[in-house]
Amino acid sequence: MLSVTDATYKENYKLQVRFNDDRVGMVDLKDFVLNGKIKPFKKLKNEDRFKRFVVDYTIRWDDELDIAPEYLYYEAFKDDNRLKDKFKEWGYI
Repeated sequence: MLSVTDATYKENYKLQVRFNDDRVGMVDLKDFVLNGKIKPFKKLKNEDRFKRFVVDYTIRWDDELDIAPEYLYYEAFKDDNRLKDKFKEWGYI
């Protein structure tokens, strides 16, 4: 089962994320937070609030908001053609 093992805030809603398969990638959540259609994430528009996350299997804010590790993985590695079948299976492409 895929999970996040570590994450570091970099800048401008970008996180460097390590997964339990030891892959590390950059995840840009700026568009997701600022322009996304999932209302609960709108409260993360405040970048200081966005920075206050914890790693608990995935990335979580305020004990109520989290993002599926598969989505984070997709965002980090969506340009890796070797993972296309996995992303298709997950429904991201």
